[in-house]
Amino acid sequence: MEIATHMLRTGRRGATFEFAMALKDLRQSMRRIDLAWALARHDIVSRYRGSILGPFWITLSMGLMVLGIGVVYAQLFQMTLAAFIPHVALGIVFFGVIGGLINEGCDTFVQAGGMLSQTSLPMFTFVWRTVARNLLNLAHHLVIVVGVLIIYGFWKVANVPVALVGVALLIINASWASLLAGIASARFRDVPQIVTSVMQFAMFMTPVFWTADKFPSRHAVLQFNPFNHMLDAVRAPLLGKPLEPHAWLILAAMAVVGWGLTFTLFARTRRRIVHYL
Repeated sequence: MEIATHMLRTGRRGATFEFAMALKDLRQSMRRIDLAWALARHDIVSRYRGSILGPFWITLSMGLMVLGIGVVYAQLFQMTLAAFIPHVALGIVFFGVIGGLINEGCDTFVQAGGMLSQTSLPMFTFVWRTVARNLLNLAHHLVIVVGVLIIYGFWKVANVPVALVGVALLIINASWASLLAGIASARFRDVPQIVTSVMQFAMFMTPVFWTADKFPSRHAVLQFNPFNHMLDAVRAPLLGKPLEPHAWLILAAMAVVGWGLTFTLFARTRRRIVHYL
């Protein structure tokens, strides 16, 4: 009787049922992952319709930024271009993936409000849409990564398999942060501005435009900065540098804890997201 009264008053059937429905949503979205890729391609095509270079405009502007910052900051830090430009180039490209996933994650459900209210598509489809869109952007920016590694000779020492594992961990961690931003932004419309400001702050607190050797190895700016570990897991292997073993443990723990808490929040709020919109 108490359970029936609770259902009548709140519309909820209990945490177990909500978690099971969230898992069902996730499974259904994985079966239709092709739809997420199609939506992501449509987003990119529609954004650059009529453009000659398309998404490569972003790649071109990013390349010019790498060149400008690399030349100027190399002089300020008294480093050679061969050592500093690859560091900056990889930092900008892969931090751009992190920032893109989290910033665009704020619009994951807001942008899909019309489709969510008129169809029964799994909500996770739109999460994968954001992830796929940023992976497609990364594919364009790999021109910069490959070019820098070849020009400055790092292709000889690059550990590509380890770097790919780092990319996977980066995407996994940035994806749960993207989902978290999407849920919060659907409820509170000030969140996108807050997230954008936080990510701008994080970029300058992470060794993207500067090198970590300017700080002690155990400095709090490096040790307690999750973006530093995510970025280093990709950049260090590509530059032929060793990666500290605890970095893998940190990233794995971040992925497990982050996805666990975020998925739990999604399960609790899944039914209300459409109403937030």
